[in-house]
Amino acid sequence: MQPTGTSAPNRLRTTPSWLLTQTAAHAGRLVSAALDRRHARGYHYRLLAALDETGPTSQADLGRHSGIDRSDIVSTLNDLADRHLVRRDPDPDDRRRNVVNITPAGRRELTHLQQALDTAQDTLLAPLDPTERRELVRLLDRLLTHHRGATHPTHPDQPES
Repeated sequence: MQPTGTSAPNRLRTTPSWLLTQTAAHAGRLVSAALDRRHARGYHYRLLAALDETGPTSQADLGRHSGIDRSDIVSTLNDLADRHLVRRDPDPDDRRRNVVNITPAGRRELTHLQQALDTAQDTLLAPLDPTERRELVRLLDRLLTHHRGATHPTHPDQPES
């Protein structure tokens, strides 16, 4: 296997970790460019998608569901609120906290962002047919699930116990 246009020693070009890293970097550029065209960032999409899935929720729960650190939630929600894509309302059960809601404009923007991301995915995966795309997603999900479940990373030079 020799990917075209790749300048790297043969040993690297057959190393899954290197291939994943190079592909992830390219994917990141494609996604950033797609979201930039909508004046958005990945966190904007993640929060809107999480709100669309969960419905109204607290900032803390939204952070947990989206996987975004608490310190980044507030500034991202401020960006979205300034654009009228989300609304913060006092929690009727606990006035000390807010409940975050996606607005109709936020749902429309989420649709536009999803279309932009779908186009980026199509560009990234252009050489793969639909069956290969599903298999790639299945395998990557399996790897990610396995490694997220690991309690501690194993150094590559150390055998697993």
